[in-house]
Amino acid sequence: MEAFAPGSVTAVFAPAGDGDESKGASVAVADGVVADVTPADGRGDEPVVTVAGEPTDFEPVELALAELDVPARADLTAEVPIGRGFGASGAATLATAIAANAEFDLGYSREELVEVAHRAEVEAGTGLGDVFVQDRGGLVVGDGGEPRRYGRETPIEYASFGPIATEEALADEALMARVAREGTAALDALPVDPSLERVVRDAWAFAEAVDLPTDEVREAVAEVEAAGGVASMAMVGETVFAVGVEGVLPNRTAVCPDGAELR
Repeated sequence: MEAFAPGSVTAVFAPAGDGDESKGASVAVADGVVADVTPADGRGDEPVVTVAGEPTDFEPVELALAELDVPARADLTAEVPIGRGFGASGAATLATAIAANAEFDLGYSREELVEVAHRAEVEAGTGLGDVFVQDRGGLVVGDGGEPRRYGRETPIEYASFGPIATEEALADEALMARVAREGTAALDALPVDPSLERVVRDAWAFAEAVDLPTDEVREAVAEVEAAGGVASMAMVGETVFAVGVEGVLPNRTAVCPDGAELR
């Protein structure tokens, strides 16, 4: 059974005090992850995970399959770069949970599957709230409990220069203190119905305030701004995403209006 979950780009976030959840402003993108879940062969109850056909350790996916208690194989096809701020681990985990639920006729509700994926991401240290965005699609502002969702049709361009280890960033207490302070201020300043351009513009001010952009990221943002667009840095990855331009950055996608789904 196959399921798809969109990637997601977090523009601004602020971790909760207990570290379990975050609030933020994120957008689902049309490129994501496809999970093909089938019964595992010859490995007992151990889950098997492959990426592009190669066996790999993928902790959040393995944790989700373990919680669902199924002897499953998950073959993942990623349409977005992994480890570059596109929520690939969350997309893979959510798509796997949805596909496994259908493949093994488990009877979980959509909300329960989202929670399974979220818990797996938190335990693995690979994300704090991506799956809530990938479940809904569109532009999502708020937290996992009561987010505000907005439909958007905006094209998005992006360039990715390298990974930033999400686990290391989330474990950096000084960085997370700055992120909590600056992220909360940025989110509180957003209007009730923000344009994606406004979100991206405020996101760049946030990224600079927490001192995450690298030289390559700054140069790419400057190129976008010189062309009349707005750009910022994906949280957390050395990736620049932009709106309001065409042909400035090498990759082009769009806001995904829908959430994860069976295929």
